Amino acid sequence: MEQGLLNVVDIEATCWDGQPPPGQVSEIIEVGLTVVDLGSLERVSRHRILVRPRRSAVSDFCTELTGLTPSEVDTGLPFPDACRLLAAEHAAGERPWASWGDYDRKQFARQCRATGTAYPFGHRHTNAKAAFTEARGLRKRPGMAQALELAGLPLEGRHHSGADDAWNIAALVLTLARSGNWPAPQAG
Repeated sequence: MEQGLLNVVDIEATCWDGQPPPGQVSEIIEVGLTVVDLGSLERVSRHRILVRPRRSAVSDFCTELTGLTPSEVDTGLPFPDACRLLAAEHAAGERPWASWGDYDRKQFARQCRATGTAYPFGHRHTNAKAAFTEARGLRKRPGMAQALELAGLPLEGRHHSGADDAWNIAALVLTLARSGNWPAPQAG
């Protein structure tokens, strides 16, 4: 297992109950990031970056799910600035990173391509959901809340808050690391 710091990332994006309205696309509106020290096996910091959407609006459904309001995300950074912040202040390009599933990685890649923004992360990404599933010998990949239950861990904060979900995913990562089941980050 690699010793050092790991960025655990969880994003929230604009969403709707059904298809997006004409002309709108799903965009990142919050980046939650918890830094995990794999050497000391501790969560060492937590961060929240709000991102102002350009090609979509926060729906009532999205506010109900995430707790994020249109006026709140309007105070966020433009997406390219959020990516630069991740690289400059959180060493996103150098540190390995993890997310629960591949949605976060793919959404960042999609949005970076669509906006001509440099991808902020390095290629050492671990799908924590796949690692948890394999370590537990499960047939089906559980959602984060179910995984916390299976691991006997509390869900801290609000589910579908990027900052809180990253904190909770980090707890699952540490459970895997303590039992020797955290894989070396994979290129992806």
